[in-house]
Amino acid sequence: MARSINKLTAREVSALRTPGRHSDGGGLYFRITPTGARSWVFMTAMGGKRCEIGLGSAVSVSLATARKIAAEMREAVVTGVDPRGVIAPKEPERVVTFGTFTDEFISDIEGGWKNPVHRQQWRNSLRDHAKALRDKPVGQIGTDDVLDVLKPIWLRLPETSNRVRGRIERVLAAAKARGLRPKDAPNPAQLRGHLDVLLPKQPKLSRGHHAALPFAQAPAFMAQLRGRPALSARCLEFTILTAARSGEALAAAWEEIDFTQKLWHIPAERMKAAIEHVVPLSDAAFELLEQLRKGQDQPKGRIFAVNGAIRSNMAMSMLLKRMGYGNITVHGFRSTFRDWAGDSTTHPREIIEAALAHTIQNKAERAYRRSTAIERRRQLMEDWSEYLGKPNDTTNSS
Repeated sequence: MARSINKLTAREVSALRTPGRHSDGGGLYFRITPTGARSWVFMTAMGGKRCEIGLGSAVSVSLATARKIAAEMREAVVTGVDPRGVIAPKEPERVVTFGTFTDEFISDIEGGWKNPVHRQQWRNSLRDHAKALRDKPVGQIGTDDVLDVLKPIWLRLPETSNRVRGRIERVLAAAKARGLRPKDAPNPAQLRGHLDVLLPKQPKLSRGHHAALPFAQAPAFMAQLRGRPALSARCLEFTILTAARSGEALAAAWEEIDFTQKLWHIPAERMKAAIEHVVPLSDAAFELLEQLRKGQDQPKGRIFAVNGAIRSNMAMSMLLKRMGYGNITVHGFRSTFRDWAGDSTTHPREIIEAALAHTIQNKAERAYRRSTAIERRRQLMEDWSEYLGKPNDTTNSS
């Protein structure tokens, strides 16, 4: 004969995945929502109407505790007492949204990231691409929610979509570790064996190579770029003139600029090789900074920040697309510089490599990083600037 109560076992409760109400008997049900949230409810009749009373999340209420509460409620019903009184009134449980948890999580871990641009990219990508998740309870986010975020960008922006997916996966894993998601629930943002069978195959990503503009086209590009007034255009112009990495330029601070010696001192903690890099500024690069600091004797903070926030690299990438150069990358301009310097100048290789802040194992070549090579590198950067053309100079822009 089937049992009328205590139908479920703890093992069955742990293994259940099918959405709906699963009866334990005597009015007690284990409920799973379509998004995967798991809780206990007690069903009874009050005033001739069917009533559902929540007993709490399965994360905090065990099967044994749920049965104890249900037994007290059945007794209350028999004696004509409102069964809701069995559960003592308590403060409403705080609903933690994905957006709130994400912001707190990034603040907790960003101290381990030396690159401030990396911190901003985490925030921007989850704010912009995962916007649909921000107001959802972090404990109720399921596979369909993640797919809704990824599908619009999965094929169009494969590299971005993979980063977004990985960041969502890490945020949800952290929420699970904090007890905000069921401990036995799989991560809905997991790729292997999960999302990879639900999403189309992406175009193969090119690793270690960044699409670059042929250097013969660089002067015309610069003339077009200088016609744009946006701050992102000035940041890209400065990045190209200094042959810097995008992250180094985006996080550049006024305090790093030596206006007397016309030098940009990038501290070690912001460099890929963790070694301080000194960039001799060409006249064009220096004039760009002078224009940006007009009316400020000693400006402070990030040069290209907006309202104090460091821009995402996407700002310059989107600028390239608007200009009709969506086929190249910001980082690729370093290759443009390297090709020009190697093919069109007589500057020594070690000087070119030092200008790019490439890691050099040879001790003799490494010496060129020091101040003795600054003026030789300054001439290289001035030659590069001359090749690109001065502002309002159309000589090389045909």
